[in-house]
Amino acid sequence: MSTPQNITKGLWLGLLGIVIFSVTLPMTRLAVGTPDAPLMSGVFIAMGRAVVAAALSAVFLLATRARLPRRQEFWPLVITAAGVVFGFPLFSSLAMRYVEAMHASVIVGVLPLATAAAGALLHRQRPSVGFWLCAAMGSGLVVAFAVLRSGSAGGLSIHFADLLLLAAMGSAAVGYAYGARLSQHMQAEHVICWALVLSLPLTLPLAMFSWPNASVPASAWGGFAYVAVFSMWLGFFAWYRGLALGGTVRVSQVQLVQPFLSMLFSVPLLGESLDAVTVGFGLAVIATVFIGKKMPVHPVPQTLATPRP
Repeated sequence: MSTPQNITKGLWLGLLGIVIFSVTLPMTRLAVGTPDAPLMSGVFIAMGRAVVAAALSAVFLLATRARLPRRQEFWPLVITAAGVVFGFPLFSSLAMRYVEAMHASVIVGVLPLATAAAGALLHRQRPSVGFWLCAAMGSGLVVAFAVLRSGSAGGLSIHFADLLLLAAMGSAAVGYAYGARLSQHMQAEHVICWALVLSLPLTLPLAMFSWPNASVPASAWGGFAYVAVFSMWLGFFAWYRGLALGGTVRVSQVQLVQPFLSMLFSVPLLGESLDAVTVGFGLAVIATVFIGKKMPVHPVPQTLATPRP
């Protein structure tokens, strides 16, 4: 049962996690470079950050004498890892070379609704018609923004980097939903740690294979260090702990500020500039997420939830 003190603490921890995650896209852009001045590869950034975070996780798990995952927790951990260790980092890192961080912030702005939808399906809940209308409207705004900013002279189209960002968003939604469920019966910090450690047999060789051949500036290594230590590790400590203390419904509301925080961080870190179209679409997406989160989600009746033999 959440006490007022726990709810307050959970909200602050959740906000801390979102602030950490908000810097991920600008820092990834800083590390991966641009098409004209490429730096680290997206594969190295995604896999390398997971290796660094896995090493930190192994030390943390030993220091806290964490129990081994139970058999029934193995596949949920694999799915969590597929979403937040492989899917989101890889797709977003590949995309960030071709789009600005502000642009990417709008595309992934519907992540809270995607996470809520994944969680509802996972927990056998039935979102209302209003929820799905908001989800459809938010998705439509994202697609419209992507098409508007595609720069195609041959008519309506969407850049392949936007498709990668949408894949990243879907991966994160599934990873968040499974991770949140695991944190109900595992220590919240151990969920991401075990997901990272279990992924190490794949992430380590991929990181070594994609190690940069040429020298890269210190700023790129700084961006890589941030996404490895903060985005891939410490941010999840605050986020999952906040969800556990304050409740998913309450704490997840702080995700609403993530797109604009990412935009604001992009100005000093990357020298990007805000424009009216980006801000307008960002506000519209946030509005649909805010309204959608208020829509009821009903449990599926037992007769519908259990298939007949």
